[in-house]
Amino acid sequence: METEARFPVTGGCLCGAVRYESTEPPNLVGFCHCRMCQQAGGNLFIVFADFTGDSFRFTRGEPQYYRSSEIATRGFCRECGTPIAFQYDGSSGPAIMVGTLDHPEDWPPTWEHSGIESKVPWYRISDDLPLTRTDESEFLKAAHERKASPEVAIDD
Repeated sequence: METEARFPVTGGCLCGAVRYESTEPPNLVGFCHCRMCQQAGGNLFIVFADFTGDSFRFTRGEPQYYRSSEIATRGFCRECGTPIAFQYDGSSGPAIMVGTLDHPEDWPPTWEHSGIESKVPWYRISDDLPLTRTDESEFLKAAHERKASPEVAIDD
């Protein structure tokens, strides 16, 4: 039985020290099986919902951020350790771990399984979403393009 998605989209960490909301739905919801996401999420893959910065805000506390690569940071609760967010440098908003949403059932993945080169062999994917390697991911390509573009100086 399908239900209508609830707005605003809200969520937070296990202990409640960090809470967030978005007035808009996520841009995309997908899986990532890359090795970095496996380690950061403590699982076989992560499921994330990508939000736009203008519609997304933290309403209680702020995550602690860890630079996990030359192009991204990951946010987690400094109190309970819950992985909360992932953000490529220069992106307009965070990718939030779907498990931290108050209603994850409202946002099933519809985008893709990225990082498929690191998928654990005994886990069987049983949906029809596209399978992409990390180097084929449009999400990652956009992050690399932002990193490679020259900084524009702004006069004060």
